[in-house]
Amino acid sequence: MTFGVHHVQLAIEPGSEDRCRAFYVGVLGLTEIPKPPELAARGGLWLRDGGLELHLGVEADFRPARKAHPGILIDDLDALAARLEAHGSPVEWDDGFPGHRRFYTSDCLGNRLEFLTPVPPPA
Repeated sequence: MTFGVHHVQLAIEPGSEDRCRAFYVGVLGLTEIPKPPELAARGGLWLRDGGLELHLGVEADFRPARKAHPGILIDDLDALAARLEAHGSPVEWDDGFPGHRRFYTSDCLGNRLEFLTPVPPPA
């Protein structure tokens, strides 16, 4: 048996799609992809870049995920951190994961996001 990840879903509050587009597309640089028509009526949005697919689904009693989070691999961690900070999204660096550099930030609704990159082993 083999497992893989098709997508990660985060909850968003009703009516927040434009704010989420501004953050996920405008700041992070993800591409919005069309939702299937039978799902589009539910609201939310789907995003993709490389091997990452992220679904933002509307939840009526939305509360941001402050602990649970996706761990998103990125090839230029420092550039992303600078971009986030330039757009007013603070980053919190954490060196507690051996073999990786990583930081946490929050999206425009307060959902926690982790971005990380592996560190090559010493020669």
